[in-house]
Amino acid sequence: MATAAEKSPIRGSLRRRGLKSDFFLVLTWVASVATVATLVWIVWSILQAALPAIFKEGLSFFTSAVWDNNRERFGALPFLLGTAGSSVIALIFALPLGVFIAIFLSENFLPVPVRQTIRFVVELLAAIPSVVYGLWGIAVVIPLIQQLGNAVTPWLGWIPIFSGPAFGNSMLTASLVLALMVLPTITAISRTALVAVPKTLREGSYALGATRWETIFGVILPTAAPGIVAATILAFGRAMGETMAVAMLIGNSPRLTISLFSPAGTLAGLLANQFGEATGLQVAALMYAALSLVVLTLIVNVIGEAVLRYAQKATAGVR
Repeated sequence: MATAAEKSPIRGSLRRRGLKSDFFLVLTWVASVATVATLVWIVWSILQAALPAIFKEGLSFFTSAVWDNNRERFGALPFLLGTAGSSVIALIFALPLGVFIAIFLSENFLPVPVRQTIRFVVELLAAIPSVVYGLWGIAVVIPLIQQLGNAVTPWLGWIPIFSGPAFGNSMLTASLVLALMVLPTITAISRTALVAVPKTLREGSYALGATRWETIFGVILPTAAPGIVAATILAFGRAMGETMAVAMLIGNSPRLTISLFSPAGTLAGLLANQFGEATGLQVAALMYAALSLVVLTLIVNVIGEAVLRYAQKATAGVR
């Protein structure tokens, strides 16, 4: 039978482990509460600064297309539509390309060293500063879109989204650069989701006589759908909040237009361009726009979370 002296080191070790566990639990609890409190503090600070514009403009802030600093009339509808439109168009370009690159990098189409090199190059795009994308867009993308617009609008100008006159600084220019900026996010997360698909599913599909592409599109992609949805949500959130590159390329126009070749504006670009020189009620209106961007991002994340849960349940066979 063990004596008390023999038991005491074990008890001491268990006590120390218990203290470390309690300390770690308290630390994580404090960090979680501090994160939520910081978010609430930020939103509350923006809300307080935006109150004068909220009382003056009310909900017409979201339905009016007039932004006039001199007459103190502020309507954010063109910027709301520009934010949503540029982000959606960017996803239309980036999502299929990112998923196909992820498939290419996760399956054995090329030797491992070649795949690792391509993966590194694609993910390196995320490390390029936003202002560099903007400068590249000014030097390369704007002239190309100008030429494309001049060629397209005479033939397809009767279609509203292709109507002229065509400008280099336009919705399409900003959307294309945004697509390049969010591509690494979609590719990296989608690839992780595809790699995590159990090998037994692939082997079972091959055993049933499915071809390689039938297995990819019929088994692997549906199983990895929750991860791809998560990648889409993160990419959409980054596209909506992107500032410098968009402000340099979209034209920052307060006019309401649906043409891809016309200048437009976004909420982030509006804040970047006007906040430095804003005074009086204009400051409150810009804070109102910032609050709108926060709410818009929150709505996107809530919808994305709902879609993600549905995808997870569908993948697990639960309806």
